[in-house]
Amino acid sequence: MADGAADLDKPWMTVVWDDPVNLMRYVTFVFQKIFGYSESHANQLMMQVHTEGKAVVSSGDRDKVEGDVRKLHAAGLWATMQRDS
Repeated sequence: MADGAADLDKPWMTVVWDDPVNLMRYVTFVFQKIFGYSESHANQLMMQVHTEGKAVVSSGDRDKVEGDVRKLHAAGLWATMQRDS
């Protein structure tokens, strides 16, 4: 299989980055509101962002991940998208 074809199988990921602005409980709230995560799961992801500097919060096809990034930006979070490696 050519490398280009293999790349098509790799999902896109939404990465949220740590920032000095948003309160931890607000980030947890945003993850719950946008993705429907439980408070426990949203809190785990928020702590990963806080302690490691970033966390993957969703994945899927490009259109879905682009939408997730837009929603996170609208909520004031720093998010990017990248291909799974």
